[in-house]
Amino acid sequence: MAKVDDLSRCSTALEQSETLIAVVELSRSSWLVGAIVPGLARQPLKKLEPDAPALMHLINRWCEEASRADRAVKRIALAYEAGRDGFWLARWLRARGIEVHVIHSTSVAVSREHRRAKTDRLDTAMLKRVFLGWLRGERGHCSMVAIPTLDQEDAKRPGRERENLIRERTRIVNRMKAALARLGIRGFKPELRRSSAQLANLRTPENVSIPLNTLAEIRRDLARLAVVREQIKVIEQARLEALRRAPDKAPHAMLQVLSRVVGVGIESADMLVREVLVRNLRDRRAVARYAGLTGAPDESGAKRREKGLAKAGNARVRRGLIQLAWRFLAFQKDSALARWYVGRTSGPKGARKTTMIVALARKLLIALWRLATTGVVPEGVVLRQPA
Repeated sequence: MAKVDDLSRCSTALEQSETLIAVVELSRSSWLVGAIVPGLARQPLKKLEPDAPALMHLINRWCEEASRADRAVKRIALAYEAGRDGFWLARWLRARGIEVHVIHSTSVAVSREHRRAKTDRLDTAMLKRVFLGWLRGERGHCSMVAIPTLDQEDAKRPGRERENLIRERTRIVNRMKAALARLGIRGFKPELRRSSAQLANLRTPENVSIPLNTLAEIRRDLARLAVVREQIKVIEQARLEALRRAPDKAPHAMLQVLSRVVGVGIESADMLVREVLVRNLRDRRAVARYAGLTGAPDESGAKRREKGLAKAGNARVRRGLIQLAWRFLAFQKDSALARWYVGRTSGPKGARKTTMIVALARKLLIALWRLATTGVVPEGVVLRQPA
């Protein structure tokens, strides 16, 4: 069975006298590197240009300083916060024998003062404290992010690009409709493929043709729309071709299992597999937490209230699951999950449907996770026959 990701604490015992602990505060213009070096009373701090070989040279220099102080460095642990630089640095350093961890930025507790000093130097000191506590195996200091391989990162790009193209297509269509609505023209559907030929015949309520500048703008938008459509088609065809070439590959096998569920399309299945299911999450709570579908209770003394969704996870997964939950109700009416939802929302005292759909999305995600990882079909769910 695949090893699950439990990154809330370190599983390796810390021998601080033999471990060089380093943290890097990354920015676009410079890197600030702080360390705890065995045998050195001071805690060195060095600013570098954004350059991986220079960072490696600095770590090697600190190891030599520890050796001169009669302390042999047997372990090098380095950490930095997740951000715009992604995971390339972690993979580069791991290939050279450095133990690298990427800290989840929102898991680091900060001062709640109204105004507080914030500098790279203070952030580096804070990272050293939380990273040291995490290495000791203590919970609550910070959480780490699973470092994906280059192939895993690259596999997410088509789905995310397609999502951006869908948004762009919607923006273009809405912009054209708004331009025509200003002229009093309604009912024209620019998303239709024959819309370009019908554009010249449109008349305003004043019985005049579309002004030249507006007409030219709409024609350019139609050209953009055609390009976006073609790019979406290329992405979808490439995905189907990849499935055909390697159907037994682990992510592809999961994708095919999920797409057999009536109501779950290939796009939703691909999003769930690439964003969630390939991560080997620890349990159902970790799955729901990753999607940001867990609650945010606010309790203090006699005060008890629920502030709604935590929204601390993957927003792309959360949006897709809530849409999928509505679709699931339409296509899987006899399933146990759909009956549970109807039972909770029907009647004069039923809960609000928009509130309970989030709970259904959380249950649906866990059920699909079990289906993809263990093969357990949710009760009452109808599957398509394999092709």
